[in-house]
Amino acid sequence: MYKYNLLDGSQREFESQITAAELAKAISDSLFKKTIAVKIDGQLSDLSDLLPNDSKIELITKEHPDALELIRHDCAHVLAEAVQEIFPETQVTIGPVIENGFYYDFYREESFKPEDLIKIEKKMHEIISKNRQFEKKEVSRNEAIQIFKDKNEEYKVELISAIPDDQTIKLYSQGDWFDLCRGPHMVSTGQIGKAFKLMKIAGAYWRGDSNNVMLQRIYGTAWSSSDQLNAYLNMLEEAEKRDHRKLGREMNLFHFQEEGPGSVFWHKKGWTLFTELIDYMKRKGQKAGYLEVNTPDMLDRSLWEKSGHWEKFGENMFTSTTPDEKIFALKPMNCPGHVQIFKNGLKSYRELPIKYAEFGKVHRYEPSGALHGLMRVRHFTQDDGHIFLTEEQIKEECVKVHELILSIYRDFGFDNIVVKFSDRPEKRVGDDSIWDKAEKALIDAVETTNQKYELNPGEGAFYGPKLEYVLRDAIGRDWQCGTLQVDFNLPGRLGSFYIGSDGEKHVPVMLHRAIFGSLERFTGILIEHYAGKLPLWISPTQIVIVTISSQADDYAKEVLEHCQKNDLRTEVDLRNEKISYKIREHISVKIPLLFVIGQKETEDKTVTIRELGNTEQKTLSLTDAISEIKNRALPPDYSN
Repeated sequence: MYKYNLLDGSQREFESQITAAELAKAISDSLFKKTIAVKIDGQLSDLSDLLPNDSKIELITKEHPDALELIRHDCAHVLAEAVQEIFPETQVTIGPVIENGFYYDFYREESFKPEDLIKIEKKMHEIISKNRQFEKKEVSRNEAIQIFKDKNEEYKVELISAIPDDQTIKLYSQGDWFDLCRGPHMVSTGQIGKAFKLMKIAGAYWRGDSNNVMLQRIYGTAWSSSDQLNAYLNMLEEAEKRDHRKLGREMNLFHFQEEGPGSVFWHKKGWTLFTELIDYMKRKGQKAGYLEVNTPDMLDRSLWEKSGHWEKFGENMFTSTTPDEKIFALKPMNCPGHVQIFKNGLKSYRELPIKYAEFGKVHRYEPSGALHGLMRVRHFTQDDGHIFLTEEQIKEECVKVHELILSIYRDFGFDNIVVKFSDRPEKRVGDDSIWDKAEKALIDAVETTNQKYELNPGEGAFYGPKLEYVLRDAIGRDWQCGTLQVDFNLPGRLGSFYIGSDGEKHVPVMLHRAIFGSLERFTGILIEHYAGKLPLWISPTQIVIVTISSQADDYAKEVLEHCQKNDLRTEVDLRNEKISYKIREHISVKIPLLFVIGQKETEDKTVTIRELGNTEQKTLSLTDAISEIKNRALPPDYSN
């Protein structure tokens, strides 16, 4: 007798072994029609697969979260078939599922053109409408090599040749066309549906190696429904409007240039925004008991070897060899420097916890292709904090850090936060007993706060587990920013200790925390989240005074003086231009407030206020206007 355990807790029994499809049909015809795949003991599998006895079974429909992966995977196969049908000379290589879609890499002499995507997409719809079944065939490695040699698919032959001799190869066919694939797939092409779109063509080296041939990559997106597809395309359209690189140019915040790849040239307004973020974080840190420090940008290689960073990050570190042949490296992280400050002078358990904070610039070599405006740079500023403490203090301090992080995100308008717990990675330092202790301490702390969290297996730092804080922005995109890490390893590796109540030396535990993460990246996120319409308190220019005629110039200068005396970042526009032109121009660069001044305002000692995004105007006395705006422009940590 074969027993199968279903997700709802029920159990089904059969006299002989059956497939997942047969199980679905036995439950109900309607379920059978809706089911597209199965999870067997948590492993996604084909519906045609036989079910092992006493296995845990989860039937997958198109509404299931795992359905998207299958839809996109199948869509990639259909893309490859469509390309070869239209362009028979094309060779296929690999076509994986990626975030929000899929791609497939092709080799052909002639380049694809943008208009080819329309033809390919049309052909894909034709293939899908035929509703051909996906059929799995297992062959030996040698058979597979011969099959693809006969098809003149040299890239597939190379892939198969790298597979061990004794491994069975899977081929999936959809009608006459087939591909090398590990699977699984849905039942038929018709289950893909119509909610897909080819997005763009790009170049990609075979196997990601610049020494190899350049292939052509076609990107696509696919979803469970047309509504999901349309929502995604609308989000992309909105994201394009909000692109921080575009807004950064328009608002005169920063620029990039070839001579400094991955390096930001901050303009006056951008630097004002940047320093307002730092000033805010300094105030929050001081209230939370952090001591601001600063450590060298460049340190001897030996320190990075002791810390473990050389082994982990060595290839991504900027180094310099001195005339006496010593190797120095620009710091990729601030933590080893903070350990050196802790070590300077004898520390007692009575002094713990000791909290250091630094706005230190760190340097990491990112490949040119990965650079993306402020979001991915080679030199960035971290709002780094390190807390040296005893084991007994871990829980309490982790809770404090967690609450601090959430309060800061709320101040910037981020209320939708996902917390992820990342445990030990494959490549790490320290033995398992230490990792057990560190992981338990962090879990205990986050559960004390009643914070819901997701598991992110194997994604911890190389020295300890961590919590990751993911922000959701105004258009639904997720950004991983803050981290909190428990580290039992680094302080000991670098020889730090404190004197305990027993008079003996003890190695401190170290908490690593960053809230903004990269200030450059967080700035980019803010610009896109607010579409350039930044909150008044961080806007580089808060007010622009615009005159209707030259008769108002003297009064405008008087207003400017009063605003600046009240610490409002204010500019004045006295140009001999039409008022409508001036207003349009300042609105286009997202100035939050305009003070419009003409003859009447000059006589009455008033200002007419025009607010960004609001066509209605109001006129107030200069004193009342400044009082109101000064109050609104207070940073949230002042006004809370």
